[in-house]
Amino acid sequence: MVYVLFVIGFVLLIKGADLLVDGASSLAKRYSLSELVIGLTIVSFGTSTPELIVNIFASFSGSADLAIGNIFGSNIANILLILGCSALVRPLPIQRSIYFTEIPISLLATFMVGFLANANLFVHTNGLWISRYDGLMLLLFFGLFMTYIFVVARDKSNGIATESVSDEIQIMSVKKSMIYMALGIIALFFGGKWIVDGAVHMAREIGLSESFIGLTIIAVGTSLPELVTSMVAAKKGRADMAIGNVIGSNIFNLFWILGLSAVIKALPFDVINNMDILMLIFASTLLIFAVINGKKPVVSRFEGVIFVAVYVGYLSYLVLRG
Repeated sequence: MVYVLFVIGFVLLIKGADLLVDGASSLAKRYSLSELVIGLTIVSFGTSTPELIVNIFASFSGSADLAIGNIFGSNIANILLILGCSALVRPLPIQRSIYFTEIPISLLATFMVGFLANANLFVHTNGLWISRYDGLMLLLFFGLFMTYIFVVARDKSNGIATESVSDEIQIMSVKKSMIYMALGIIALFFGGKWIVDGAVHMAREIGLSESFIGLTIIAVGTSLPELVTSMVAAKKGRADMAIGNVIGSNIFNLFWILGLSAVIKALPFDVINNMDILMLIFASTLLIFAVINGKKPVVSRFEGVIFVAVYVGYLSYLVLRG
């Protein structure tokens, strides 16, 4: 039954992503909001649901390696795997606001988590932790980020809120749009959960560690909604939603999901996870270089190949690390 649900999960992910993108795009056009803002809020909340559920259960069960590995692994996969694959579908033009604001915020969140996790190195305390106080601080910054998004969305003179939304988007009633989005989120949740359950079951049968499972199988499994949603959005020519979904999800994962997980129960932090933080910083830096390299800010197909190749290299490192 686990393997049957594993296959059904992929079907739900694809259909759920399609429904979520269509519903969110309809709302964006109806209320004159940009697809970027919708991607950074509603879509990011929906596609981050699997990470949230996994981490809540992991925190309550005391599986810190699983919770932390899930977040770091998902964020690395978001940039290298998801943006890379999305760029292979269609080159992704990037707005000025993304590489001047959203990507730096995501990078700041990474540095902040790294500092908080290693803060005990500067005091005479045994062990490294992401404490409940650290979690509250992360949630505070998440609140500030959401405030920024809504202020920008209200500011009609700001380019982020006024760029035109594709005329090809079908305008549905608010009720129908909400039904589409709700069904999409539900399908994404169950699809992601069943895929992760099946992957974990298969992984444990061959004796993999919890940390490795968190950084690879669960991270990729919970990132599948972002992958499918962003690739569908890219295929439909909605690069703003594809990129906004990925960057928004990364910020949500670090500030909201990791913060909430630490508030539920303090998370012991393994020094080896600093390598994953460094990898996430490298991935974010690689994205910035991809944007500024060339006449136009765009992630090209060639750069998409590089992203995916780097991710495969990272997975190889994890296998060697054990």
